[in-house]
Formats: sequence, C-alpha cells, structure tokens
Amino acid sequence: MPIEDIRRRIDEPTSVDVGIWREGAELGLTTLGLPEEHGGSGRGLDDEVLLFATLGQHLATGPFLATTLGARIAARCGDTELVAQIADGRALVGLAELRDGAVGPDGFKGTFDLIDAAGVGHLLLIGDDGAALVEAAEFSDVETLVSIDPGTRLATATITAGSILHWVPATVDPIRARALVLSAAGLAGITQAVTDMATQHAKTRVQFGRPIGVHQAVKHACTDMAVRAEAARSQVYFAAAALQAGRTDAEFQVLAAKAVASHAAIDSCAANIQIQGGMGYTYEHNAHLFLKRAHVLSHLIDEPTDVLAELLEQGAPQ
Repeated sequence: MPIEDIRRRIDEPTSVDVGIWREGAELGLTTLGLPEEHGGSGRGLDDEVLLFATLGQHLATGPFLATTLGARIAARCGDTELVAQIADGRALVGLAELRDGAVGPDGFKGTFDLIDAAGVGHLLLIGDDGAALVEAAEFSDVETLVSIDPGTRLATATITAGSILHWVPATVDPIRARALVLSAAGLAGITQAVTDMATQHAKTRVQFGRPIGVHQAVKHACTDMAVRAEAARSQVYFAAAALQAGRTDAEFQVLAAKAVASHAAIDSCAANIQIQGGMGYTYEHNAHLFLKRAHVLSHLIDEPTDVLAELLEQGAPQ
C-alpha cells in the first residue's frame, strides 16, 4: 500500500484497492487474533498491536480496525460464513461512531459518523455495554462528508430505529478496550514513522556546508520525538499485556495508552513538518498525511477529552 495511492484514489468513493485488500486478508491481517478454529492465527493482542503499529507507520488505508473487531464479534456469535468472508477479503466492516443516541443489544438509534464505510457490507458499533455488528443497509440517507485525511472516507447518518445483527457484551469480550489499544498502536506507529522521517532529513539536509541536525533547535526536536515514540510504544505494549492478562488496572492502562499515543503522534507530526522546512508544508510532501491520520485516529472510539476525563476519574492504579 504505497502512500502515493492515497493521492491517486483521493476522488474515488473508497480508499481501498480491492485486490490489495484481499491479498492482505489472505495473509491474515484481519484475522490475526482469531482462534485457529475460526480461520485465524490464534495470536494474542500483543501481536495485533505490533501489526497495527506497522499499519500506522505505513499509513495503510482501509477499515482494518473495524474489520478486525467485526471478525471477532462474528466469531463470538457463531457467524462462520461472515468470518470466512472477512478472512478471504470478500467482506469489509466499516465503523459507525455514535455521536448522539444509544447502542444496545435490542437496537440502536441516533446520529453516527461513518468511517471507511463506503462499499462495506456491515458496520461496527461500539457502546458502553458492548459492541454490535449491523448490516450496512440499516443506514439509509447517508451523507458523504469531506475528511481531513484524504486516506479516510467519512460520512454521517441519523437512524431512528435500527436492528442489531450480532451483539457481544463487554463482559464477554472488551471490544471497546481492544479498539482503544489498537487505535493507540496505530498512533504509536505514526509517531515512529515521523521520527524516522525527521531524523533522516536532519542527517542529510545540508545548509551552509553542514547537516541541519548539528543545530540544537533541530537535534533537540528530534530527540523529543524519539522520547515520545518510545513512551507511546511502551505504554501501548503494556496496555495490551495488561488487557490480555486481565489485570485489575487494565482499563487505566488502556486509557493511558490512547492518551499518551495521541499526544505523541500529533506533537511529533507537527514537529516533523517544521523540521522538513519549506517542503514540509507542501501538499506534495507526505508530512501532512501523517498529521491528518494522527488526528483521525486520536478521535476514534472516544474523543481525546473524554479519554483524559475517564483516565483522571480512575486515578492512578494502586
């Protein structure tokens, strides 16, 4: 998935190249954490985090998060046909983010942001008490919106009464927590990518006979980016391990991962644009694409202010 494809497909209804998506699905990118009896690889959340960090690092396009979690819900509910379609790339799952309304086992209603939902057959909805899969046909009168990220498709729809296809309570599988960790992993990957980009530029861009990286203003900025990348990566890894082990502080660690990774990615993406100089501000440069994706991921599942409020409410683990 070359980054240049983001620009090439900017005017198309979907950012997904169907052929490439199916190749990725057949490699197991959307079923890495599913048990082997469901056609997955049986890997843990820690391995899924490594995958999503790499997807973020390369600005991979498509509904990887919703499709991965959608496959998990389908498997939990015994929908083997849908799991098989996701596994071979025939089925994609978009994300429907609730803005105002309610989601529960008996149905859903309200206003939703639809993220990478063009051309999908199902949508993932995440509520306070669990997560649901619904058929895309439940969403009528969809209004397409312009996304800040040219690699992400955005729309909105308001539903007065919708039917749930599959529902998994949070007590059975913490889908929301997994979504927060995996989105944080994508942010950690972005932080590492722009850190590498800025450092490489600082080493090779020569002004007045010297690399710009010899100047304190540049080298200190690169160092700060490296520290943020390490902090984000470490907290995301620990959150995944805590959630996987069922630790009592798992929710705190998950929220901390999303908060730390969001700040790290956005601050480092902005610093990278500065270090790239005049070219860093242009459309032709990739720097702005990383910043825009970071903003999108930081708002997924929960708003950054809500994540921070929940984190502060929990207090430091004992």
